[in-house]
Amino acid sequence: MELKIIPKQNANLIFDTKAIQLKHIEYYPSCDGVYEEKEITEAVISKILGQIPNGINVYLSLDPYGEDDWLEVISDGEWLALGYCFNGGCDIYYSYNADFAGTEELSPLESGGQSPIEKYLALKDIEAGRKAVEYFIQTGELYPGIAWAQQL
Repeated sequence: MELKIIPKQNANLIFDTKAIQLKHIEYYPSCDGVYEEKEITEAVISKILGQIPNGINVYLSLDPYGEDDWLEVISDGEWLALGYCFNGGCDIYYSYNADFAGTEELSPLESGGQSPIEKYLALKDIEAGRKAVEYFIQTGELYPGIAWAQQL
């Protein structure tokens, strides 16, 4: 897979912390829930953000049907991987960990519950990853406070 690395930026971020851009949430493989737009409240968002440090597998989508413009969030409490797919799957970004650049070593995480994730696409800084998820929920955009790898 060919990647373009987008480095972390140290910009001051100003955004509405009460905004919610999500239209669909779907946990997997557990049955913790599917949430449609009208069910996505600040309490649901708080629950998701609170689960990240302990482990979570969830798709957060800007599309009402959950089929496009989504962020996959995978955490086991030690590692966190983010995969952002939008524009009909034409644009794909992954969280990027420069500490493991050039290695094919696998993290313990699996995308979609089945595809192994390399360590260079998974973060050890759970808090930075949690902030990236929160930023996506509130703006629908990639968080500039972490590095991203764009699939070419």
